[in-house]
Amino acid sequence: MVATSPPGQAAGTLPQAARRDFSGVGYEEAMRRAREIVPLLRQRAQAAEDARGLTRDTEQLLHETGLFRFHQPRAFGGMELDFVAVVDIPAELARGCPSTAWNVGNLACHHWILGYYDPQTQHEVWDANPDALIASSIALAAGRGRKVDGGFVVSGHWPFSSGVDNSDWNMLAVTVYGEDGKSPIDWRLCLVPKSDYEIVDTWYAMGMGATGSKDIRVSERFVPERRALALQRCRGGAGHPGGALDPGPLYRIPIVAASSHPLAPAAVGAAEGAYELFLAAMAKRAGTYTGAKVADFQAVQIKVARARCLIDSARMLLRQSAIAFQAAAARGETPDLATKLRYRAQSAFAVGQAREAVEVLWSCYGAQGLYTRDPLQRHLRDVLAIGQHFSFNFDIAGAAFGLDALGGAYANPTM
Repeated sequence: MVATSPPGQAAGTLPQAARRDFSGVGYEEAMRRAREIVPLLRQRAQAAEDARGLTRDTEQLLHETGLFRFHQPRAFGGMELDFVAVVDIPAELARGCPSTAWNVGNLACHHWILGYYDPQTQHEVWDANPDALIASSIALAAGRGRKVDGGFVVSGHWPFSSGVDNSDWNMLAVTVYGEDGKSPIDWRLCLVPKSDYEIVDTWYAMGMGATGSKDIRVSERFVPERRALALQRCRGGAGHPGGALDPGPLYRIPIVAASSHPLAPAAVGAAEGAYELFLAAMAKRAGTYTGAKVADFQAVQIKVARARCLIDSARMLLRQSAIAFQAAAARGETPDLATKLRYRAQSAFAVGQAREAVEVLWSCYGAQGLYTRDPLQRHLRDVLAIGQHFSFNFDIAGAAFGLDALGGAYANPTM
């Protein structure tokens, strides 16, 4: 039987004793805070997996360090760091716990996206609680909407809403249909309070178990226009509803084109963490039958080098496109479709490289890795699970880029 949390009964975001202002925290300090908690995340990783979600002690730690708020506008007490932070901070955290890093990248990027919403909606959320966490499900086909006076009536059943048990709000992707109920006429990201959706506990997963990526169900709920972000207005530039309130370049980056960047770094960090665990284990391991030092085997040395190069390449691919997105926005430019599709393909390719790096290490790690007490097997399962996300299917992302490059017509009205 699948457990559910009826509308309004989800626990939501942990209440904070005081309001914190992180607007003075820069990139280097944010990275220091992320680096500092990696050992604790590694220590808590098994408990988090057992809990099948973001544990409350780790949620509190992330609130206190401000690491959920690195892309929140400074006007609301956030750091508003350059877009490359969405690569570097989750990748750092994933060395300790890939699931926690996924949740941080995911939940932090919703602070970024909220900066595109109508100012009244931003104030509605952040004036009440600047620490309010916002989950999402971006499967446009899972939600249906119809236009009514003042907004939309929305229904749907969405999968994979990471961090939803810790969230007060949810951004649900909705396809709006015309009067015939068959013709799509609009694509909206509807911000819905926890009182209006049901959480369906489907999250029993072989990897990324601590993300708590449960299903969401909504039945005939009204969403006002100001809480239904038109994705076609968020393809780059300041023409979205939040443009006047949040004028910085971070909020002129195309949302859908850049939407894989908050998630892909969890794979890179998972590979980095696996690499560290592998080196530590091999430094003291001897062959079971010969007693020879494993670190002296040339085959192992070559695999270490290959894994290192794969991880470095994956990280550089993600960083260079994140920096390019920010730089284009700072110049008042929007990347063309070919560039957007290239960056999406590179994100998928980077996740594939991270997965390959862990598989290379696993191939010579030995039978000790079969024990669930060994953390490297969790990194393997996690990076395999990340690769199953549709954004990281290179056949899909690569085909989209290749179609456009070869002169075909790529049709995605939200890109």
